[in-house]
Amino acid sequence: MLQEVFEEEDIPVAEFENIGLSKDGRISLAEHDLKALLSGGRTDLLRLHDLEDGDVKIMNLDAKLSLQRNATGGLDLLIHPVYREMMTPAYITDDEAEKLSTGELSTLDKVVTIDGTKKEVLIEFDKDTQEFVITDTERILAPDLVNNQELTPEQKLRFKKGKEVELPDGTKLRFSATAAEGIRSNRLHLIASLLLDGGISYMLYKGLKAMSDKQEDKVTEDYSRGYYQALEDMNNRKVQNRLSGQYMQKR
Repeated sequence: MLQEVFEEEDIPVAEFENIGLSKDGRISLAEHDLKALLSGGRTDLLRLHDLEDGDVKIMNLDAKLSLQRNATGGLDLLIHPVYREMMTPAYITDDEAEKLSTGELSTLDKVVTIDGTKKEVLIEFDKDTQEFVITDTERILAPDLVNNQELTPEQKLRFKKGKEVELPDGTKLRFSATAAEGIRSNRLHLIASLLLDGGISYMLYKGLKAMSDKQEDKVTEDYSRGYYQALEDMNNRKVQNRLSGQYMQKR
């Protein structure tokens, strides 16, 4: 999960119209891709049609999309096409690049200098687009609970560094900017929770990808008792919020 969350009304609709993904002011994206954009992540790989860039016309383009806040506070649409060859950033070694691109390393946590500023970043390789994805670890937000199981401070730190976290019920998860959901797991679905000043918020993640692209890594539809408890709590909270909203309207 990323700390920066965008509002749907701030999406640059005109930029989506330019690439054929908006009609009558409505964004034409699957729900999970739209959620990925609003949470600061990337969509899954999309097929874009009939693009124009000046005098250049492109009939078809496979790419992922993301949003980025600009200098004026608005949002810009970023297009991440599939590159023919991987472009290695200057701040990772050839050995690190090879290990990431072959899957020997899923993530690399490293302190680098970008635009003259030292930052701790998480580096991943997106096999879909053949590019290295860089995430400032300060933007990564670890959940407080997953399937009603509380994460320890050490587990939260591991999550922020892109490392595997295993919970008592056997659920495994890690942060991943290359996955549209922002999380990879050995469970197809899971429920993450954040403890806020006003209570608790729930996020249901569905159709998650395996922990890595290695053949031995699989996802399962077996769910723990904690998952069903969290699902019940989440649904009860929705009912309470709806009833509370109806009560306030009557007043």
